[in-house]
Amino acid sequence: MKRDRHGKAKILSHEEIQLLFTDGLKTTRDRTIFATALFTAARINEVVTLLSDDIYDKGGRVRSHLTIRKANTKGKLATRSIPIIEDLQSLLIDYYPQAGEVYLFPGRHGRGHITSDSAAKILREACANLGIEGVSTHSFRRTALTSMSDSQIPLRVIAEVSGHRSLEELQTYLEVRPAQLLLAVSSLAILSPESYTGKSDLLRSKNLNV
Repeated sequence: MKRDRHGKAKILSHEEIQLLFTDGLKTTRDRTIFATALFTAARINEVVTLLSDDIYDKGGRVRSHLTIRKANTKGKLATRSIPIIEDLQSLLIDYYPQAGEVYLFPGRHGRGHITSDSAAKILREACANLGIEGVSTHSFRRTALTSMSDSQIPLRVIAEVSGHRSLEELQTYLEVRPAQLLLAVSSLAILSPESYTGKSDLLRSKNLNV
């Protein structure tokens, strides 16, 4: 977990997500920024550089997919097209009147786009007010990718969403939870030649015959 901006970004719990979107993030813009990060598993720089034309059609309707352009991806590797789910669509519809002519999230006085640092500051303030520690803008990406993995989505499919070049690279994002470790170890019980109950009964039987 991150402390003083060091370490891995925290995976958000459902309760923390609920708190952030109901009490922490105060404006439609801020909620839309971080909902976009959460529901597309995008990096914050990919979110703040989105173009309005890549979200809305000429009639102002939300498109079925959003486009993350190659020039704005890490390493400038490839353009990604990600389906817009209903939860995100609702926020984007509400946000439409505030969208910039060029950038989805315009900067101060309508110039350029809001910066990644500004988005990070908004999130830090929201988390501080709620008493949530260890969260960074990257938490939304890690949370989304881990949630997909927990839902048994194949890693190759997750990599298509995240834009990772290799499965090894993707796996560094995924958190292994204590319950998953317990489940993994518990599965080894099938290797036992006999149950503990059977073993105990066998020992009692031997003791009676002595």
